Amino acid sequence: MLVSLPFVFLIFLIVSLVSSTILLIPKVSLSYVRIHIGVVSLSPLLALFALIFQNESFIWGPFRFDSLSWLLAVFILTMGLIVQRFSVHFLLGDRSYRNYFFLLTLTTVAGALAWLSDDLRLLLICWGMTLFGLTLIIRLKKEWQSAKRAATTMGRLFALGWLILLAAILWISQATGYWQLSQVVSEESLAGLTSWEKNGIHLLLILSVVIPAGQWPFHRWLLDSAVAPTPVSAVMHAGIVNAGGIILTLFAPLLTTSLAQILLLILSGISVIIGTGIMLVQVDYKRQLIGSTIAQMGFMLIQCALGAYIAAIIHAVLHGLFKSTLFLQAGSAIHHEKPLKMLTKPASLFGTVFGIAFGILTGIGYWAVSPEEGYRLISAIILGSSVSLAWKQLVVFGYGKIGRISGFMLFAAGAFIYALIHSGFHRLLHETIRTGIQPPFPAILFILILLFIGSAIGLSFARNQSSRGFMILYLWLVRLGEPNYDVVESHPKYLMKYMSQGGNK
Repeated sequence: MLVSLPFVFLIFLIVSLVSSTILLIPKVSLSYVRIHIGVVSLSPLLALFALIFQNESFIWGPFRFDSLSWLLAVFILTMGLIVQRFSVHFLLGDRSYRNYFFLLTLTTVAGALAWLSDDLRLLLICWGMTLFGLTLIIRLKKEWQSAKRAATTMGRLFALGWLILLAAILWISQATGYWQLSQVVSEESLAGLTSWEKNGIHLLLILSVVIPAGQWPFHRWLLDSAVAPTPVSAVMHAGIVNAGGIILTLFAPLLTTSLAQILLLILSGISVIIGTGIMLVQVDYKRQLIGSTIAQMGFMLIQCALGAYIAAIIHAVLHGLFKSTLFLQAGSAIHHEKPLKMLTKPASLFGTVFGIAFGILTGIGYWAVSPEEGYRLISAIILGSSVSLAWKQLVVFGYGKIGRISGFMLFAAGAFIYALIHSGFHRLLHETIRTGIQPPFPAILFILILLFIGSAIGLSFARNQSSRGFMILYLWLVRLGEPNYDVVESHPKYLMKYMSQGGNK
């Protein structure tokens, strides 16, 4: 059973690549794409079976199979399957229709293999193929100058991030004498590293992940990528930008230096603020989602910096599912000509006070389970605030008994689903992912100050929208979220050329 599952799984991945290659043949009917979708669905189904029923961790050749690697394989391949199924009709008629399916398959398969790899050389190759495939997808329309320029910028930054990761892996292998990840992160290998080697490797790893994660000051490429087709954006935001948290989780036992943690906290903290601001002021729907991704990835890397790697993986998976869904529904985002009139009513004092007290008790209870964990204090504050806000919106503002009962049922259902998902992920990953070292108190204090200052500034400007400071901040965020001039066209000129030639035929 241990040997057959990985073997069959890898065969399914190879068959998926062969199927996508067959689709490239011009003589093959486009109706074959439905058969291809069926072939692509085999590998995520088998990975899901292994995740549920395969409880043992083992090394099979250059690959590592455990709950984390199976989970990531299920996530990436499932998202690739959903996007390709969506593209069957969405991209129909495009001149590069066949190429899209080939490159989407190549990118998702390479991404899945990267996180299954125990050999660092194979991980590096597969991750490079993933980045290269994504760049090629955006560059497919060579006649579209905006997409071509955006892909060029992405390719250069991806190459820089990949080369930095290459330097980190070469340094690790030379210092430890191993290429296998499981041996590199063993206590024996880590004991032989000096403090300056750990600092240097940690800094290189951080630089290699903030670039593909679209973090400040490398966030510009992610904003420019809005020119990509919707399915490509869904794949990008579901599986590519999340890779930073995955890489740091794989090397978690090595990341024990406070200097690098502080650097990651600073870069991620700035990204959270910038991304949230861009999301709030942009009117373009895709750029709103991109701003949200910048902020969410910043928060995920903050979790890694604080040693909460299980929380970071949960965040990466759930964010990928949520954000890809939003991108695939981007065409349904209809702006009403007239603003909707929202019914308002005064809030009940008792209900408001009860919600605040309930949120405080929830946060205290969550923190009291493991008060020694630094990240749990931050999670407790966020959880308590979320509970209070949800209670107010769903229950306090409910109209009549039916409205309040319905709101309470939604609140209870949300709490149950959260507890179920949280406990399920922890049971699945707690033996696979090593808990990071406890962060220093200044790091915890920095995040708490960031949260409180950000909330205070947001409330202040929301109540004083006519102030000079609000206008300056608003215009600065609008300018920050605008794309480069080179990647914007009022109307793609290549479409006019296509039309003059009789369309896509």
